Amino acid sequence: MPAIPVSATIRVPKAGEMVAAQLRRQIVTGALKEGDALPPESVLMERYGVSRPTLREAFRILESERIIQVKRGARGGARVMLPDSGTAGRYVGTLLQFRNTPLADVYQARTNLETAAVAGLARKRTAADIRELKKAVTEGELLLEDAGAFTEHDVRFHRLLLQLAGNQTVSVLLDVLFSMIESHNSKVLQRSRNTETSLAMCRSAQRAHIRLVELIRDKDASASAAFWHQHLTQVADFMIADPGAGETVLDVLS
Repeated sequence: MPAIPVSATIRVPKAGEMVAAQLRRQIVTGALKEGDALPPESVLMERYGVSRPTLREAFRILESERIIQVKRGARGGARVMLPDSGTAGRYVGTLLQFRNTPLADVYQARTNLETAAVAGLARKRTAADIRELKKAVTEGELLLEDAGAFTEHDVRFHRLLLQLAGNQTVSVLLDVLFSMIESHNSKVLQRSRNTETSLAMCRSAQRAHIRLVELIRDKDASASAAFWHQHLTQVADFMIADPGAGETVLDVLS
């Protein structure tokens, strides 16, 4: 049996962390649902055998994770919130800012992940999936003269692709990236709202949506992936007009 290094240490979780873990598990498993009020502090203190300061430490942990909201006062208390990708996005954004990550890096990660999701969708698509996609394409056609409205539709189209692809892990990861990319895109498009350039981009995106749906309909996974990779690369090139300028995540989120 190999010897255990003398320097090896085991960190014992604090009581507040353990209580937070118990409550977190009830939230993510659905035992506690969005909007539910947690039991009164006195009940939770007795249930977990902890003091009030320890319970409030657990509440602070869960508040920082945005899965409970605590209101102070006589009618206050803790209520459950659903976890969302925005919270993860803020943490990841902070990490990428700290590492001085180029914005082009975020777009490249998005392109690679979404391309893989599209290929998976093309392989497994159903008739119902195609109906959903065609409906989205039809909706986009009606918005081509309003760059702002079409941009919001475009985001919904990308999210629909992920939803239909069905891989929850990829969907969450892309949601995190979208939260940063959308912040940058909105700033770029705001400067050129309803100009000929922005409207031409909307028409180009609509044509890409139509072509992609055709490829997915034909279950051509490799062609779908290649086409969508090219489209997303072109979008990134447009949104980051000068990649050599070195714009970073910090520039976007700060």
